[in-house]
Amino acid sequence: MAREERTFAVIGLGAFGATVAAELARFGNHVIGIDADEGHVARAANVLPSTVILDARDETALREAGIDRYDVALVAIGTDLEASILATMNLKMLGVDTIWVKANNKTHHRILSKLGADRIILPEQEMGRHTAQMLNNPAVTDYMSLGNGFSVVNIVVPERLDGRALGSLGIGERHDLRLLGMMRGTEHLAVAAEGTEGTPMTLEKGDKLILLGRRADLQQFGDRL
Repeated sequence: MAREERTFAVIGLGAFGATVAAELARFGNHVIGIDADEGHVARAANVLPSTVILDARDETALREAGIDRYDVALVAIGTDLEASILATMNLKMLGVDTIWVKANNKTHHRILSKLGADRIILPEQEMGRHTAQMLNNPAVTDYMSLGNGFSVVNIVVPERLDGRALGSLGIGERHDLRLLGMMRGTEHLAVAAEGTEGTPMTLEKGDKLILLGRRADLQQFGDRL
Protein backbone atom coordinates (compact mmCIF):
# COMPACT_ATOMS: atom_id res chain seq x y z
CA MET A 1 0.00 0.00 0.00
CA ALA A 2 1.38 3.39 -0.97
CA ARG A 3 2.20 5.77 1.87
CA GLU A 4 -0.28 8.62 2.20
CA GLU A 5 1.49 11.80 1.17
CA ARG A 6 1.63 14.60 3.70
CA THR A 7 2.69 18.17 3.15
CA PHE A 8 5.01 20.13 5.44
CA ALA A 9 5.67 23.83 5.93
CA VAL A 10 8.90 24.68 7.76
CA ILE A 11 9.06 28.26 9.02
CA GLY A 12 12.56 29.37 9.92
CA LEU A 13 15.45 28.05 7.82
CA GLY A 14 18.34 28.40 10.21
CA ALA A 15 20.53 25.36 10.96
CA PHE A 16 17.75 23.43 12.74
CA GLY A 17 14.85 24.25 10.43
CA ALA A 18 16.87 23.80 7.23
CA THR A 19 18.07 20.38 8.38
CA VAL A 20 14.55 19.19 9.23
CA ALA A 21 13.17 20.53 5.94
CA ALA A 22 15.93 18.91 3.88
CA GLU A 23 15.44 15.53 5.58
CA LEU A 24 11.65 15.65 5.10
CA ALA A 25 12.20 16.40 1.42
CA ARG A 26 14.74 13.58 1.15
CA PHE A 27 12.07 11.20 2.46
CA GLY A 28 9.93 12.16 -0.53
CA ASN A 29 7.55 14.60 1.14
CA HIS A 30 6.39 17.89 -0.34
CA VAL A 31 8.03 20.60 1.77
CA ILE A 32 7.86 24.37 1.59
CA GLY A 33 10.58 26.35 3.35
CA ILE A 34 9.77 29.83 4.67
CA ASP A 35 12.01 32.52 6.09
CA ALA A 36 12.16 36.31 6.14
CA ASP A 37 15.91 36.15 5.45
CA GLU A 38 16.66 36.04 1.71
CA GLY A 39 20.01 34.33 2.29
CA HIS A 40 18.46 31.47 4.28
CA VAL A 41 15.84 30.93 1.59
CA ALA A 42 18.42 31.01 -1.22
CA ARG A 43 20.48 28.27 0.46
CA ALA A 44 17.42 26.11 1.13
CA ALA A 45 16.18 26.50 -2.44
CA ASN A 46 18.95 24.14 -3.56
CA VAL A 47 17.39 21.19 -1.73
CA LEU A 48 13.70 22.02 -1.21
CA PRO A 49 10.97 21.73 -3.86
CA SER A 50 9.42 25.02 -2.78
CA THR A 51 10.63 28.07 -0.85
CA VAL A 52 9.26 31.54 -0.18
CA ILE A 53 10.55 34.71 1.45
CA LEU A 54 7.97 36.09 3.86
CA ASP A 55 7.47 37.24 7.42
CA ALA A 56 5.49 34.56 9.28
CA ARG A 57 4.18 37.24 11.64
CA ASP A 58 1.93 38.28 8.75
CA GLU A 59 -1.14 36.04 8.67
CA THR A 60 -2.21 37.37 5.27
CA ALA A 61 1.16 36.54 3.74
CA LEU A 62 0.96 32.98 5.08
CA ARG A 63 -2.55 32.57 3.68
CA GLU A 64 -1.51 33.91 0.28
CA ALA A 65 1.35 31.39 0.26
CA GLY A 66 -1.24 28.63 0.78
CA ILE A 67 0.09 27.50 4.16
CA ASP A 68 -3.47 26.82 5.34
CA ARG A 69 -3.51 23.87 2.91
CA TYR A 70 -0.50 22.16 4.48
CA ASP A 71 -0.94 19.19 6.83
CA VAL A 72 1.91 19.94 9.22
CA ALA A 73 3.84 23.10 10.09
CA LEU A 74 7.09 23.36 12.01
CA VAL A 75 7.97 26.75 13.49
CA ALA A 76 11.76 26.64 13.76
CA ILE A 77 12.43 30.35 14.24
CA GLY A 78 15.65 30.90 16.18
CA THR A 79 15.99 33.59 18.84
CA ASP A 80 13.09 35.90 17.87
CA LEU A 81 10.56 34.94 20.54
CA GLU A 82 7.90 37.34 19.27
CA ALA A 83 8.12 36.02 15.71
CA SER A 84 7.88 32.42 16.92
CA ILE A 85 4.78 33.13 19.03
CA LEU A 86 3.04 35.17 16.34
CA ALA A 87 3.82 32.58 13.68
CA THR A 88 2.31 29.87 15.89
CA MET A 89 -0.81 31.97 16.52
CA ASN A 90 -1.20 32.61 12.79
CA LEU A 91 -0.93 28.91 11.97
CA LYS A 92 -3.61 28.15 14.56
CA MET A 93 -5.89 30.80 13.03
CA LEU A 94 -5.24 29.41 9.55
CA GLY A 95 -6.40 25.99 10.75
CA VAL A 96 -3.21 24.00 10.11
CA ASP A 97 -3.90 20.51 11.48
CA THR A 98 -0.60 19.81 13.24
CA ILE A 99 1.83 22.42 14.55
CA TRP A 100 5.27 21.66 15.97
CA VAL A 101 7.35 24.50 17.42
CA LYS A 102 10.97 24.83 18.46
CA ALA A 103 11.20 26.47 21.88
CA ASN A 104 14.22 28.43 23.08
CA ASN A 105 13.62 28.09 26.82
CA LYS A 106 11.09 26.97 29.43
CA THR A 107 9.21 30.29 29.39
CA HIS A 108 8.82 30.04 25.62
CA HIS A 109 7.68 26.43 26.11
CA ARG A 110 4.93 27.49 28.54
CA ILE A 111 3.65 30.19 26.18
CA LEU A 112 3.55 27.76 23.24
CA SER A 113 1.67 25.25 25.37
CA LYS A 114 -0.98 27.88 26.12
CA LEU A 115 -1.27 28.59 22.39
CA GLY A 116 -2.07 24.95 21.70
CA ALA A 117 1.05 23.79 19.83
CA ASP A 118 0.82 20.04 19.24
CA ARG A 119 4.49 19.36 19.99
CA ILE A 120 7.13 21.63 21.50
CA ILE A 121 10.79 20.84 20.95
CA LEU A 122 13.71 21.94 23.10
CA PRO A 123 16.56 20.72 20.85
CA GLU A 124 19.44 21.62 23.13
CA GLN A 125 17.92 19.86 26.15
CA GLU A 126 16.88 16.79 24.15
CA MET A 127 20.33 16.49 22.57
CA GLY A 128 21.93 17.08 25.96
CA ARG A 129 20.04 14.14 27.50
CA HIS A 130 20.86 12.02 24.44
CA THR A 131 24.57 12.82 24.72
CA ALA A 132 24.67 12.22 28.48
CA GLN A 133 23.16 8.75 28.07
CA MET A 134 25.86 7.78 25.57
CA LEU A 135 28.68 9.32 27.59
CA ASN A 136 27.43 7.57 30.74
CA ASN A 137 27.66 4.14 29.09
CA PRO A 138 30.02 3.73 26.10
CA ALA A 139 28.10 0.60 25.04
CA VAL A 140 25.05 2.76 24.25
CA THR A 141 25.29 3.98 20.65
CA ASP A 142 21.83 5.55 20.41
CA TYR A 143 19.06 6.53 22.79
CA MET A 144 15.48 7.76 22.56
CA SER A 145 13.20 8.75 25.44
CA LEU A 146 9.58 7.61 25.09
CA GLY A 147 8.26 9.40 28.17
CA ASN A 148 6.91 7.97 31.43
CA GLY A 149 10.41 6.80 32.30
CA PHE A 150 10.76 4.46 29.31
CA SER A 151 13.49 4.62 26.70
CA VAL A 152 14.77 2.69 23.71
CA VAL A 153 18.53 2.20 23.39
CA ASN A 154 21.01 0.52 21.06
CA ILE A 155 23.64 -1.38 23.03
CA VAL A 156 26.71 -2.82 21.33
CA VAL A 157 27.77 -6.35 22.28
CA PRO A 158 31.34 -6.20 23.66
CA GLU A 159 34.13 -8.55 22.64
CA ARG A 160 33.95 -10.55 25.87
CA LEU A 161 30.40 -11.70 24.99
CA ASP A 162 31.36 -12.92 21.51
CA GLY A 163 30.02 -16.46 21.10
CA ARG A 164 27.68 -16.29 24.11
CA ALA A 165 24.03 -17.29 23.74
CA LEU A 166 21.61 -14.37 23.56
CA GLY A 167 19.44 -16.07 26.18
CA SER A 168 22.29 -15.97 28.70
CA LEU A 169 21.91 -12.20 29.05
CA GLY A 170 18.70 -12.65 31.02
CA ILE A 171 16.72 -10.06 29.05
CA GLY A 172 13.13 -10.21 30.33
CA GLU A 173 14.19 -12.51 33.18
CA ARG A 174 16.93 -11.06 35.38
CA HIS A 175 16.39 -7.68 33.67
CA ASP A 176 12.94 -6.15 33.19
CA LEU A 177 13.59 -5.26 29.56
CA ARG A 178 12.12 -6.11 26.17
CA LEU A 179 14.31 -7.00 23.22
CA LEU A 180 12.86 -5.28 20.15
CA GLY A 181 15.45 -6.50 17.68
CA MET A 182 19.10 -7.08 16.94
CA MET A 183 21.27 -5.72 14.14
CA ARG A 184 24.31 -7.55 12.76
CA GLY A 185 25.91 -5.13 10.39
CA THR A 186 23.05 -4.01 8.16
CA GLU A 187 20.99 -7.19 8.75
CA HIS A 188 18.05 -7.29 11.17
CA LEU A 189 17.90 -10.55 13.11
CA ALA A 190 14.92 -12.19 14.82
CA VAL A 191 14.35 -10.98 18.36
CA ALA A 192 13.65 -14.37 19.93
CA ALA A 193 16.35 -15.87 22.12
CA GLU A 194 15.92 -19.12 20.18
CA GLY A 195 16.74 -19.44 16.49
CA THR A 196 14.41 -20.86 13.85
CA GLU A 197 15.65 -24.39 14.51
CA GLY A 198 15.28 -24.10 18.26
CA THR A 199 19.02 -23.61 18.80
CA PRO A 200 20.25 -20.70 20.91
CA MET A 201 21.05 -17.55 18.97
CA THR A 202 24.73 -16.74 19.38
CA LEU A 203 26.02 -13.22 19.89
CA GLU A 204 28.86 -11.72 17.90
CA LYS A 205 31.08 -8.81 18.85
CA GLY A 206 29.56 -5.60 17.47
CA ASP A 207 25.95 -6.84 17.37
CA LYS A 208 23.50 -4.08 18.36
CA LEU A 209 20.71 -4.97 20.79
CA ILE A 210 17.62 -2.74 20.53
CA LEU A 211 16.11 -2.66 24.00
CA LEU A 212 13.01 -1.10 25.56
CA GLY A 213 12.74 -0.48 29.27
CA ARG A 214 12.93 1.94 32.15
CA ARG A 215 16.08 4.03 32.33
CA ALA A 216 17.25 2.48 35.61
CA ASP A 217 16.86 -1.08 34.24
CA LEU A 218 18.61 -0.16 30.99
CA GLN A 219 21.50 1.42 32.90
CA GLN A 220 21.84 -1.60 35.18
CA PHE A 221 21.90 -3.92 32.16
CA GLY A 222 24.46 -1.75 30.36
CA ASP A 223 26.69 -1.66 33.43
CA ARG A 224 26.63 -5.48 33.68
CA LEU A 225 27.76 -5.78 30.07
